Amino acid sequence: MSFINDDFMLKNETAKKLYHEFAKDLPIIDYHCHIPPEKIAENYKFKNAYDLFLGGDHYKWRLMRSNGIDEEYITGNADDFEKWKMFAKTVPLMIGNPMYHWTHLELKRYFGVDKTLSEKTAEEIWEQVNDCLKKDKFTAQGLVKMSNVETICTTDNPYDDLKYHKRLKDFDVQILPTFRPDLSNIKSDITDRMDYFNENGCKLSDHAVDEINDDIIEKLVFLGEEYAKRGWTMQLHIGAMRNNNTRMFEKLGADTGFDSVNDFEIAQGISKLLNALEMKDRLPKTILYTLNPKDNYVLGTMLGNFQKAPTPGKIQFGSGWWFNDNRDGMEEQLKALANLGLLSRFVGMLTDSRSFVSYPRHEYFRRIFCNLIGRWVEDGEYPDDSEMLKEIVEGVCYKNAKEYLKF
Repeated sequence: MSFINDDFMLKNETAKKLYHEFAKDLPIIDYHCHIPPEKIAENYKFKNAYDLFLGGDHYKWRLMRSNGIDEEYITGNADDFEKWKMFAKTVPLMIGNPMYHWTHLELKRYFGVDKTLSEKTAEEIWEQVNDCLKKDKFTAQGLVKMSNVETICTTDNPYDDLKYHKRLKDFDVQILPTFRPDLSNIKSDITDRMDYFNENGCKLSDHAVDEINDDIIEKLVFLGEEYAKRGWTMQLHIGAMRNNNTRMFEKLGADTGFDSVNDFEIAQGISKLLNALEMKDRLPKTILYTLNPKDNYVLGTMLGNFQKAPTPGKIQFGSGWWFNDNRDGMEEQLKALANLGLLSRFVGMLTDSRSFVSYPRHEYFRRIFCNLIGRWVEDGEYPDDSEMLKEIVEGVCYKNAKEYLKF
């Protein structure tokens, strides 16, 4: 019997009720991810289990390196099945890591695999997954449809022609671009590019804020004003220290698993940015993410400085991101937001992923969220008011994002 059962991670009766009755079947709005739109538009057919599960997934690559697996079997030229076996060898050692849960949720939800992945089961599961991938329903479009996804917002270069998004206008799932300029290279035609993205359904911008200084703030003030004019939401992903391993960066490039959490101070810079936009009456809806949990209370209190009618939760504390995308990280973010603001207005989870089978991460979040709320109810800290709890759970898991982003 699989350890991924109906009540996985639901530790109290209230949590089980909240998840199964209110959260489980809600559609997914994935408003920040890195899925390539060309693969959806071209209805990419995955070659095998390695291609689907491990291709481009630096989360998994980091763990394989930590297990002493040679790079040849991670990003090198080894046979795909040999790479899969090295991943399978690593999986049983992932105790306490969310990747252990994610891997088995993905195998079970898409492929009906109940066995745990290991060296012993690697070949059997490889064949079971590969047999499924031969079927039309397991293409890129098929996997998206299977995932109960309503909207996907990709992450796009401002100079992308968006041809794949245009091809997907009649697809069953709404696929929208997100405007992500490089803050080190803002060109004179940037507002023209915003207009082009706006014409093609864009509703969000995104920025990697890996440092905060006066130059960065000045650029974000300019951009933020423009986003406000267009009714966009501005996302700031704060606090990554990227490409730490120069030798591997030169060999493999960016986004290959050599990034970590930074620890620079953010409070004064973020305050200065938001205040400058507010003084111009041009502060757009904004989602603030921190990679360093030391800043949970910095952002959690910053929100209250700039909330403004008529938008509930105009300034958001974004979900546990990247290295916080685990039970502890999610719970700490949720508790900080609850302690300092209105958790019930939170816009919820996103995948931040390049993988077409990452949507069970929304299930993972929903289970963690319902378990936390259920615990508070059973501890007598909130009434067992089914109607109100339903509103909160449906809001955080789906409705808040839909209303906030105007999908």
